[in-house]
Amino acid sequence: MHLITSHFVTTFHDTYLANPSWSASSVIDNTDGTELWKWIIKNHCNNCLLWAEEDLARRVKVSDIDIAMNKRAIDRYNQARNDAIECIDEQLLIALKLVDAISAQTDSPIVKVVKDARLNSETAGSMVDRMSILALKICAMRQQTERIEVDEAHRLMCHRKLERLNEQRSDLGACLDELLADTQAGRAYFKVYRQFKMYNDPQLNPALVAESKL
Repeated sequence: MHLITSHFVTTFHDTYLANPSWSASSVIDNTDGTELWKWIIKNHCNNCLLWAEEDLARRVKVSDIDIAMNKRAIDRYNQARNDAIECIDEQLLIALKLVDAISAQTDSPIVKVVKDARLNSETAGSMVDRMSILALKICAMRQQTERIEVDEAHRLMCHRKLERLNEQRSDLGACLDELLADTQAGRAYFKVYRQFKMYNDPQLNPALVAESKL
């Protein structure tokens, strides 16, 4: 399996946002079709869905039922987004030959660490996720710079923010490339950390436990 590069990830994120009508299955044809890319695609798709629901949840002229539906959708997409992050990390660690095949039932797969390699606190999957969110921010901010019904001051302010977002994504992409290169060379490593979203688990969320006893 080939490792990803920040350039390829950024290109995919931006291309998908330029044509959001694509389905996840059709987008696979534009990547290498691997298990790794399947989860990169799912992560980005869920971030896009999450972004749209977050906008809708801020409405004030709709019913409480509408907002409750938005909040439940946000919860679903956020869980799916985090699940995809873990799967991205799993597939990268397998490609780097640092772990054997693992499953979601494995709480903490043992990583084969080279002596003196540094542990990176942020995983490569979480970096890909942050790049996905930055792609959404960049797309939305660029739209603000192109609005014609606002004054020039608004467009200039958004243009400055857009420049900073592009800088942030470029820096993050460089960090991702460096982490993967260092991991491949035995200088660094990262682990799969399960999110353990307790509020989504009916056995761990105290409010759901109490509700089940009613």
